[in-house]
Order: sequence, then structure tokens, then C-alpha cells
Amino acid sequence: MTEERTHDVVLLGATGFTGALAAEYLARNAPAGTRWALAGRNRAKLEALRERLELDVPLEHADVSDARSLEALARSARVVISTVGPYLRYGEPLVAACAQAGTDYVDLTGEPEFVDQMYLRHHATAVQSGARLVHCCGFDSIPHDLGVQFAVEQLPEGVPLKVEGIVRAGGRPSGGTFYSALTAFSRVRSYASVAGERRRSEPRPTTRQTHTASALPRRDSELGWILPLPTIDPQIVLRSARALDRYGPDFTYGHYAAVKRLPVAVAAAGGVAGLFTLAQLPPARRLLLSRLTPGDGPSAEQRARSWFNVRFVGSGGGQRVVVEVSGGDPGYDETAKMMCEAALCLAHDELAPSAGQVTTAVAMGEPLRSRLQQAGIEFSVVG
Repeated sequence: MTEERTHDVVLLGATGFTGALAAEYLARNAPAGTRWALAGRNRAKLEALRERLELDVPLEHADVSDARSLEALARSARVVISTVGPYLRYGEPLVAACAQAGTDYVDLTGEPEFVDQMYLRHHATAVQSGARLVHCCGFDSIPHDLGVQFAVEQLPEGVPLKVEGIVRAGGRPSGGTFYSALTAFSRVRSYASVAGERRRSEPRPTTRQTHTASALPRRDSELGWILPLPTIDPQIVLRSARALDRYGPDFTYGHYAAVKRLPVAVAAAGGVAGLFTLAQLPPARRLLLSRLTPGDGPSAEQRARSWFNVRFVGSGGGQRVVVEVSGGDPGYDETAKMMCEAALCLAHDELAPSAGQVTTAVAMGEPLRSRLQQAGIEFSVVG
């Protein structure tokens, strides 16, 4: 990006629940001199937010149904943050505008079909323009992507490596996460088709291999029941592993959730199976989606009691390491923090060259990890 832009960072979707948390975070933590702005289609709501937060930042008009407004927004900014989900419905026009304009882009999607669609439709354009399209910059998938990278860095180079990520968390899932999960369950065939098309078209390294570990439940004496966790995070981790030589010639990753008691584990598995079944029935799906919608969220007191901890157990070359990534409320506060720090990292930090659709480990890696540590998200070696 060689031409001067009006803004370093623009936040689109600031009047939603997580978007407002992101605006608050930028107001408190954007470095002095950062030129940032709020964008959306409803100026009155933006003005009310700006007044509530006592901000002195510009407001920009942008509407996801108006491609010209998004093109103008992308040309005005070095980095655009999008909190406008569900992304399968609303996300593509901004990705397209950023790819064309050479503008870096971050979001907090956890929707695998959307991510693969954006790769197929806009990766090549972004490579040409120099734009870095970085999806999954919230709890999906920064702690897992950067946590695995941190574990890998503690292990020998040039040898086969295996890492397992085990997630523990306390807190309410966001309305956007719930909406995305139900939508994904209802679009299994469509997603399988898009994922297959991406596999066929995306270049793979010829000298290295990546694998997904066994997904069988098991019992751990310390953590309880270890259950496979079918989120987008393993896909992001393995894309980082394919792109970065440091992950070794043969890399395997497994992604799990830890549940202390067997009845809870059985209920969790049954709940997921039930939601999957109901998501196939349009009336049931509509009813479920009406119960918790994007933009809903818990109180500050509820969020203050929430937490997450992800343990990564890595092995290779005769060595073993255990690292942990931990923080506060994963669905809202920490997600807003991670997304904003990713945008600030792209805007301000010296980073290794990259372009196109890239992961946080590829685009930012240690500089973003350092930012997050300074912001209160802990990366630590524990064994």
C-alpha cells in the first residue's frame, strides 16, 4: 500500500454489541496519533455512540448493500475491521472492496464456508493488490492459532511435530457465534462443496505434510473428559502450518474441549447433535435463531465472571512442552480486544511480507502475540 490513506483503522459495525465493545477498546487503547474512524449506515446511531464514548473521531457512511460506499471506505483506510455478521449474509462486499483496494481487512467470523468462499473469490485479487485478508480474529481463532505457533517455537526445528489444543472456558457464547453455528449446521452440503473446491484449487507444500489428529473422546486425570471440538480453529492452525516452515516437515494438530464430569460431556454431545438435527428443519431453525440473535450480549457483570484457558501440549524431536493461553470473557471482551489489536498490528507494526487470505500466525505472529500479552492475554510455558 503506497498511497496515503485518510484513516489508519476504520471500524464497521460499531453500533452492534461486539462492535461497540471494539469502539470502546480503540478509544482506550489506540496509540496516540492513530487515525481511526467509525463507519456504518445509520449516522444517528454512530453519533450517539460517539457521544456516549466521548470520542472525537470521524464518522463514515458505509452500507453492506451499497458496493460504492464500501469501495470508498476501503480506499480511505489502511485497515478495515468488520463486525457485520453473519458474514455469509453480509460479509462479502467489504472483503471484495478491500481486496480490490489493497486494504488490510480483519473480522471475527467463525464461519468456515464464508472463509473458503472468500479465498476462492478474492484471494488472488488480494495477492495482486497486496491486501491482507485476515479472518477469524476473535476467540475464533487467535488464541489457538497463536497458541500453537507459540508451542511450536518451544520445540526443535526440522522434525515432525504434534500439538493438541484443549479448550476450557466459562461464559456465554455470543449471539453471532450461535447464529453462525446454526447456519453452518444447516448448510453442510453447501459447505462441503465449497471446502472441496478450495482443496482442489489451493496450492499445498510439496515437501511438508499436515494432519488432523484423532477425534476420539478420552479421559484425562487432570482435565476430565476430552471431547473433539468441531470449530474452524483446526483449519486455521493447519493453514498456518502449511504456510510456515517452522512447523516442520510433518505437523499434526488435534483440537478438543475439556469437560470435568461425564454427565456434562454427554449432555454437551447430545446438545450439539440436537442442534444439528433441528438446524435441518427451517421452522425449528427460525425459532432457535429468534432466541438469540447477533447483537445480543451479556451484562458487564456477567462478562467479568467469564474466562478462558487453552492448553497446548506439543511434542517432537524427543521433547515435550505444555503452554497455555488464558484471558477473560472469550465471547465478547477478549474477542473485541484481539480483533482491535490485530488491526492495530497491521496498521502500525513492522511485519513479514504477506498478501492474500492469510492467518494471524502468517500475517502477524509474534508482534501480535506481544501486543496481546501487553493487553492482558497471557501466553505462558507451564511444562
